[in-house]
Amino acid sequence: MSLHETIKNQIKEALRAKDAIRLDTLRGLNALFMNEILDSKTDNEFLPDDKVLTIIKRSVKQRKDSIEQFEKGNRDDLASKERAELAILEAYLPETMTREQIQVIAKQRIETLKAEGKFDPKAGGKMMGMIMKELAGKADGSDVKAVVEELLKTA
Repeated sequence: MSLHETIKNQIKEALRAKDAIRLDTLRGLNALFMNEILDSKTDNEFLPDDKVLTIIKRSVKQRKDSIEQFEKGNRDDLASKERAELAILEAYLPETMTREQIQVIAKQRIETLKAEGKFDPKAGGKMMGMIMKELAGKADGSDVKAVVEELLKTA
């Protein structure tokens, strides 16, 4: 069963359980999935898992931004609702790598580039792009950026 199908079935479960926050969050996700299906003009009833994960990641980022803004505006009531939705969304994402795990891969990449004579300590953006491509969604972009910047300072 695809992730889209799973989420669609969990909407029914949330409805039966009268879990309003979960229901609203999952219905919102499903609406985003349906918009994506309509935009792609395919006959598929369900999105593939990679597109579903992309949409969920986008929603997670939006929730994090909203939480930050609500906290700045002293709107703890709205921030707590967003935190609850964020927890629901994050449950569908695969586990991300820690900074230490990212650092190991980044160090290996730097050593490889040094050995090939292609290392440029001023090309942090290129380095980050290569590592993000290698990790393919297994790591948070802000963590990768922090690790790369730290390693380039010491390299």
